[in-house]
Amino acid sequence: METSHVVIMLILLGCMATYIPVFMCLFFTAVLGFVIFTDLPVLLLAQTLFRSMDNFALVVVLFFILCGNIMTAGTIVEKLIKVANSVVSWLPGGLGMAGVLACGLFGAISGSTVATVVALGGFMIPALMDNGYPQKYTLGLMTTSPNLGVIIPPSIGMILYSMISNVSLEGLFATGFLPGLMIMFGVCVYTYFVFRKKKEIVRMPIPSPRELLLVLKDGFWSLMLPVIIFGGIFSGAFTANEAAVVACVYALVVELFIHRSVKLMDVKKITVSSAVTSATLLIIVAGATCFGRLLTLEDIPGKITEAVLAAIDSPVIFLLAMNILLLIVGMFMDIISATMILGPVFLPMLDAFNVHWMHFGLILTVNLAIGYCTPPMGVSLYITGSISNKNLIYVSKAVVPFLVIQIAVLFFITYFPDAVLWLPRIMGFLE
Repeated sequence: METSHVVIMLILLGCMATYIPVFMCLFFTAVLGFVIFTDLPVLLLAQTLFRSMDNFALVVVLFFILCGNIMTAGTIVEKLIKVANSVVSWLPGGLGMAGVLACGLFGAISGSTVATVVALGGFMIPALMDNGYPQKYTLGLMTTSPNLGVIIPPSIGMILYSMISNVSLEGLFATGFLPGLMIMFGVCVYTYFVFRKKKEIVRMPIPSPRELLLVLKDGFWSLMLPVIIFGGIFSGAFTANEAAVVACVYALVVELFIHRSVKLMDVKKITVSSAVTSATLLIIVAGATCFGRLLTLEDIPGKITEAVLAAIDSPVIFLLAMNILLLIVGMFMDIISATMILGPVFLPMLDAFNVHWMHFGLILTVNLAIGYCTPPMGVSLYITGSISNKNLIYVSKAVVPFLVIQIAVLFFITYFPDAVLWLPRIMGFLE
């Protein structure tokens, strides 16, 4: 590795070790790298910055953020929880199972882990503890289950990966269903065996068909939202970008005129809040794109590829190394920055090891989703710790059993690619 490459990485790591925001770390490193190690004008970097945000693929992210905020402000989230609760609450640990199912349902609409933690954590954590569930189990469940927000499509991480790799976004979405369902099933099985003999845990009576029908009727409009999103995308009625807009309009109409839980005066507040969140995301994308431009000019991805190919000759070892590296990266970087920076670095290596780019997109997404729950930078740890007034160490210990389940699913999808690629293949998104 050349001296310039070492200096660039040291500048970036040095900035990230301080309280400098991530996007400033990336942009500052890119500017210094341009000034010191290239003869190109800095104006080129400014053009890269603006071009990175002038990307139609980002529209889908912005509208899914708005859709998630509309649901959080209204009662769609509450009704989804009621539906999940009615289906499994009569089982041992049923309320815990309802929590992970609700995260899966909400994740199938919002595309964001943080939105899922905020929307469901504040409701489910007190409910679980009031019904006798141990605090460690409760925090572990509601810290890790929101990872389904970026694993089950639509996923912000997948959208960004599709943008940099040019793989089919619809096909990438299709790969996320199996790992999402496996995680939900694994957590439900774990919950059943933990609470099957604990009589002190409140267990709801088995709902009658009439009661179940009433709950489904009440939650009908909420349940139709993911049906519309995925039905529209995979039937070809509209693209993923158009699906985000359709979802926003549908959620707003439902909350305004059917549930009547949002007033017209609230729309401005919801829109402004979504705009602020979207702006934060776009700034990170811009900084990561500028840094990626510097890496490309310095041919750092090419040199890393040469070094990896010289040291590793087995696809099994390569995938194992990638998983370990990405799990470590997820401890320190958010999914947006990591996808935008590491995606272009890893993509040139995949063909040499016969790893499909779509398959790797799923591996990257699941790894970085797990990073939301790993210290020291796991955002979900801090959110649930704040809700429950517990420190980082306590919450970090609480998530361990659930992370074991997610890591087991990660290694399954890593070494059995046909299991996750068959759906996009039969749907025509993969040759």
